[in-house]
Amino acid sequence: MSIVEALAEHRLLGIIRGNDPDACVETARTLLAQGVEVLEVSLTSRDALTVLGRLAGSARWIGAGTVLTARDARRARDAGATFAVTPALGEGVTASIEMGLPVLAGALTPTEVHAAVTAGAAAVKLFPASEFGPDYLAALRAPFPGVPFVPVGGISVEDVPRYLAAGALAVGVGSPLVGDAPDGGDLSALADRAARFVKALS
Repeated sequence: MSIVEALAEHRLLGIIRGNDPDACVETARTLLAQGVEVLEVSLTSRDALTVLGRLAGSARWIGAGTVLTARDARRARDAGATFAVTPALGEGVTASIEMGLPVLAGALTPTEVHAAVTAGAAAVKLFPASEFGPDYLAALRAPFPGVPFVPVGGISVEDVPRYLAAGALAVGVGSPLVGDAPDGGDLSALADRAARFVKALS
């Protein structure tokens, strides 16, 4: 199964960014237990590569986020990441593709979407999605009907059905889903939020 197929099946990418490595790992494990099976650990997290390595054996789909450079891509792959996510086009995209790491390339405008597809991105991370909303995604899909879009940025549980109806392959959710759990916050509250997001997918 490819990352695009995994996203099509699960419809939710859980994004983890935090300052407590142990809490980041426990956040991921809690999400997995709630059925959120495609995860991203941002490289801006403290000891992100260690977190990726600790999760690589238990999470089939564990991606590295905020991949900006060739060094980022190489270190993420070596740590066990199965895909890469970038906030924008650039070296992180091309390097990931060259080393065989599927990439969700960050893009916003039609020109950037076209560039991401031309570069060989597996999917386009539409970012920041909340600034434009589901109607913008629907408008983009008119000229790009075959592009797998994953909107990311400020997506609430109430927004999820609207983005999926607008044609999103999946939605990527960070703080509205994980809250303060990656910094040592309440895992029970995280589990409740995850359950609500999973329910919103149906």
